[in-house]
Amino acid sequence: MSEKFLEIKERIKEFPTQSGVYLMKNQLDKIIYVGKAKNLRNRVKSYFTESKDHSSKTKALVLNIFEIEYLLTKTEVEAFLLEASLIKKHRPKYNIRLKDDKSYPYIQLSWQNDFPRLYLSRKVKKDGSLYFGPYTSGGAVFGTIRFLNRLFKIRDCTDNMFKSRTRPCMTYQIGRCTAPCVAYIDKETYRSDVEGAKDFLKGRNRKLIKDLEKKMFLAADEEKFEVAARMRDSMYSIKNIIEKQTVINDSSEKDQDAISFYGDERGVMVETIHVRSGRVIGNRSHFVEGLNPNSPDEDPREWLASILNQYYEDNFIPDEVLLGVDLGLDIHKLLQDVLKARTGTETLVRFATDTKGQALVEMASTNARAHFEKQLSKDAEKNQGLDDIKNKLGLPHRPHRIECFDISHFQGSETVASQVVFEDGVPAKEHYRRYKIKTVAGIDDFASMYEVLKRRFLHDEYEEPQLIVVDGGKGQLSQAVKILKELRKNHIPVVGLAKARTEANFEAAEVESTEERFYIPGRANPVVFKTNSDAYQILVGLRDEAHRFAITFHRERRDKVSLESELDFIVGMGEKRKRLLLQTFKTIDDIKNADVEDIMAVKSFNRVLAERIILQLNETGEDDSPTDIPE
Repeated sequence: MSEKFLEIKERIKEFPTQSGVYLMKNQLDKIIYVGKAKNLRNRVKSYFTESKDHSSKTKALVLNIFEIEYLLTKTEVEAFLLEASLIKKHRPKYNIRLKDDKSYPYIQLSWQNDFPRLYLSRKVKKDGSLYFGPYTSGGAVFGTIRFLNRLFKIRDCTDNMFKSRTRPCMTYQIGRCTAPCVAYIDKETYRSDVEGAKDFLKGRNRKLIKDLEKKMFLAADEEKFEVAARMRDSMYSIKNIIEKQTVINDSSEKDQDAISFYGDERGVMVETIHVRSGRVIGNRSHFVEGLNPNSPDEDPREWLASILNQYYEDNFIPDEVLLGVDLGLDIHKLLQDVLKARTGTETLVRFATDTKGQALVEMASTNARAHFEKQLSKDAEKNQGLDDIKNKLGLPHRPHRIECFDISHFQGSETVASQVVFEDGVPAKEHYRRYKIKTVAGIDDFASMYEVLKRRFLHDEYEEPQLIVVDGGKGQLSQAVKILKELRKNHIPVVGLAKARTEANFEAAEVESTEERFYIPGRANPVVFKTNSDAYQILVGLRDEAHRFAITFHRERRDKVSLESELDFIVGMGEKRKRLLLQTFKTIDDIKNADVEDIMAVKSFNRVLAERIILQLNETGEDDSPTDIPE
């Protein structure tokens, strides 16, 4: 045993016996594991006692522990809540983490407002709104919102526009809104219309169809045939949507999540089936690499509880969570208390033993197995591509982490750079970085790249890449090699990507096309990859993503600077007002296209100043900022 091991073991004896969270750090002071405990001293002490029950992962963790810190909490529930947020923030190496890069959309109904409206939201917040979902895509959410807005004539304007309007907008003129902004409809009547949208989203479709049918017959009796026809079409639309949903229990108004998993020594796929008011509306899959659910070393009471804790930190919490395994009454009770702390309402977490519950869990299990096999097939293709990259470029190992850097500027101004990272052949967006070039004036890509790489490798806490990709041919490649040598990072392989122009004659017409060439140091001729190969797609996809990320950042910077400079010439625009305006409107076009009322809605802006801003920007701002960015 090392002296450090014995020192930590001795210090643990002084740890408190109350609940809390412990943070284990390595020699670089980086957090490598976060855990929660009802009794901190006993829990942490268990890592440093010899036991056959310790998994290989736990043994590897203990060997890398250099320091342990803790945060005390009043209860175990608080510790559980804190653990989830710390795992999300620090992404420790040895924790089981949900690496889902998708932020699934919800429909948010701002029920706390006098005149509610529907939004797309990527997070569930405690703001008084009602949330419905999650849905499979943003397109599905926008389509549903558009359908409900038209059906129930719900406003679609922003709150700022709503508060500042003095006359109805075009949406009212074409019959798609009741103009609550100018009091053409009272609060009670408007909310009763929105109740119909709420019934639809809650799955109370029978009640909704019955109400629409009643309104249709009433309109027909009053000879309002266009209104009756619209009600009829609305009923058909709703019935068509209902038919596409899988019905589990048509009489249920419960929101349920059914969770199961499937896996082996290669990892585990955790599947969640979302049931809202008895209808299956979608599912989510999370693949956890390196976790074997069949191993006696892995206790589902630990890892599944941790996954559920992380998953429900930002997602909609239903009335009931159905599990395919029994975690025990104590864990079920703890999870229920954690979910209640997040929502303020009771959520039942239980092992599914009833027929309907088991059917849902079985559906989750079937999907978990199918998605597990799909994930492994996808991983096999990526690994084959990475092996091709290793062999063709002469790398010592399969590149787990590949980094690409790109410089973007317009005529030497507002130079920025991007760092894009692929891990195991797929984007690792949490490691993307953007840089504002600070030490270079004018156009000097070499100096800009030197600054970026130097700043990048000052961060020892980031894992070193096994390959660096630069956008360019032999010239850019040689510069990158020179920079890495000066930074004493020349052991990291680097490849340059450049488009080679070719010409082909098709039906007597000259058509110019391009193909990618891959240059490596010490070799005159480029390396060739087949365009349909996974290796080609990984490298070109990485370069294109770096280019997109850099240009997006550059445009943001350029628009902000251009907007700030134009606002400086408007009489009455001080720094405080300029800052308030920039918080509301992000680009020049947003301000140019705004109404006077929209600008007046911003704090401390009166009509005279709002009219002056719009007039001056539209008169002098047409050609002030370039719209084309060189490729």
